[in-house]
Amino acid sequence: PLSGVSLWAQPPGGQVALGDRLVLSCAVAAGTGPLSFSWHRGGSGAALGTGPRLELRHVGAEDSGHYQCRASDGDSVAESPALNVTVL
Repeated sequence: PLSGVSLWAQPPGGQVALGDRLVLSCAVAAGTGPLSFSWHRGGSGAALGTGPRLELRHVGAEDSGHYQCRASDGDSVAESPALNVTVL
């Protein structure tokens, strides 16, 4: 099964200035087979994106909140801890 889903941000800590770029990356420590990723904010069901990276080119105030990466190998799903993104 999948385990060890981690999430990190550039800039570090998820603090980003208004209008700047934010890149979120997701990694899985253990898991086999082709992985699929989806990105979610604030527990919303709608995916913000798919793939191991989520790039927000021009961050707005509405982009602040808690982000999570969800990884699936087709059989099981694991979620990263939430990362709080703050727009300064």
